[in-house]
Amino acid sequence: MRQFSFPPLVEPLRSGGLADSVYDVAQRYPGLPQLARRDPEDPGTWHQVTARTFRDEVMALAKGLVINGIGFGDRVALMARTRYEWTQFSYALWSIGAQLVPVYPTSSAEQVRWILTHSQVTAVVVEHEDHAMTVGAACGGMTDLQRIWQLDDDCVRQITEQGRRVPDDAVNRLRWAVEPGSTAVISYTSGTTGRPKGCVITHANLAAECDTLVAGFSEIFAPLGQQPSVLAFLPLSHIYGLMVQVGCLRGGVILGHQPDLAPAALLPALASFRPTFLLAVPYVFEKIFQGARRNAERSGRARLFDRATEIAQRYAEAVERRNLGQGHGPGPFLRAAHATFDHLVYARLRAVLGGRVRHAVSGGSPLSREVALTFAGAGINVYDGYGLTETTACITAQPVARARYGTVGRALPGASVRIARDGEVWVSGETVFAGYLDDTAATDAVLRDGWLATGDLGRLDEDGYLIITGRKKDIIITSGGKSVGPQLLEERLRAHPLISQCVMVGDNRPYIAALITLDPEAIEHWRHLNGSHSATGTLNRPRAATAIDAAVRAEIQRAVSTANTAVSRAESIRVFRILPSEFTVADGLLTPSLKLRRRAIVRAYAAEIDELYATAT
Repeated sequence: MRQFSFPPLVEPLRSGGLADSVYDVAQRYPGLPQLARRDPEDPGTWHQVTARTFRDEVMALAKGLVINGIGFGDRVALMARTRYEWTQFSYALWSIGAQLVPVYPTSSAEQVRWILTHSQVTAVVVEHEDHAMTVGAACGGMTDLQRIWQLDDDCVRQITEQGRRVPDDAVNRLRWAVEPGSTAVISYTSGTTGRPKGCVITHANLAAECDTLVAGFSEIFAPLGQQPSVLAFLPLSHIYGLMVQVGCLRGGVILGHQPDLAPAALLPALASFRPTFLLAVPYVFEKIFQGARRNAERSGRARLFDRATEIAQRYAEAVERRNLGQGHGPGPFLRAAHATFDHLVYARLRAVLGGRVRHAVSGGSPLSREVALTFAGAGINVYDGYGLTETTACITAQPVARARYGTVGRALPGASVRIARDGEVWVSGETVFAGYLDDTAATDAVLRDGWLATGDLGRLDEDGYLIITGRKKDIIITSGGKSVGPQLLEERLRAHPLISQCVMVGDNRPYIAALITLDPEAIEHWRHLNGSHSATGTLNRPRAATAIDAAVRAEIQRAVSTANTAVSRAESIRVFRILPSEFTVADGLLTPSLKLRRRAIVRAYAAEIDELYATAT
């Protein structure tokens, strides 16, 4: 087994819990801006919230929870998009020793029923009436459920009013009883391969994760002399988004909230908030790049943009080699070309993110080397990381100024990574969870002598950088006995501007096939450029028959053929089907963190897969 470990960078949490930082900062730096709220009358305007104001809001809400019967160790579910009240409630709950149970706002009634009954919640906070109806219908017979509060019904004000006569000491006594090993969050897995499992995350887990990242990355959060700021748009119901929230409040980073991840809503929010640092998933970086290229095509500057992309990647590769001690950096010609394109192209790409971002983090799934190089060459260094719900978000990350693009970095300080004999990635450290809620068998299956068996496959290079090569449960075994990992080809195909998603299939089949979805906006743009407007509106209709013209299919065939050059004949995609609509969270084919639910996709498109093989045969 290969193994790499790095010494801790921060001291573990010795006493207390996560809420203490809110009260401590307010005591020491009452005027420090800690959050920013969007003006309800003017969405482009943001108002700062000081440490003292936020502390007072949290304390008042916590007192209201106490008067409503929420006690130490009680579990309260929070089902809402990423918004200011999410942060208020989480810290109010931690202030009284209660446990937070995040629920994705897109969850089905069946998923809601399982999570709320399995975790035995006392109360649920939902965003709006539809969520309340989902909870009511799913959990009508629950005897433990005492309250359903609704954010859009002004529940924060109501609960706060109810707790006005509760003394501060009633909250402080509960807060002081919280210990580092106390449960802070029951975070349910995405359920890509079965029923979600409740990961028990302690206050110490989250503190170790966030304090390590703040200590390791603080120098690039913002230029010297500026207070860093982050716009949170990832779901706070996901461990990655929750880590962003806690890290900001522990690290003195101004936190803003953006509930909608769609580019049409996210990009204006980034432009008005102007963050200094970005934390996102590969999907966001890919969409930003693809949108920029489409804009270049519309203005007749596609060739210029492509040349700028090439220069950016070459420049970033030269810097990468220099930082790793393998070269002298960009030469004079490359520096001159880069400076020219910085003015013509790269500055516009940075402006999309508000103009101040120079460093970013990507997580959730591996970021392709090409995309990472493009952004780095354009002046935004994207540090990729890797982790799971069970590791309290990331457990590896690219070291600052020593990124090796195409990898997910090295073990974080205080963590260890090893590769088992079968290629599985094992990790250990202070951020590894306490186990699955009420599931000893599942816990024992993944926790082994202090190591977590992640279920992911990977390898470590000579310097300890981790390369994820796939997931054990995703391996396809053809009828000829060939084991095929889908990640490489799927990643290459998704890089094509027309392709939105790709799922390889072939278990117990003679060869590999693929289901491909197209990006509706990209297809409409492509047809406009190529003078073909047929069937542009059908891509958004679930299961609608779509007249994919020959030119589009030929373009996708070229993409498949190009991707196939990276693998052997036995691993290559022989046939493919272009589906009429994208996989979505709403239809149950994506997890809320935008990962593919492969089994659900194979079931949903079983007829198409059978027809695909029958036609090819």
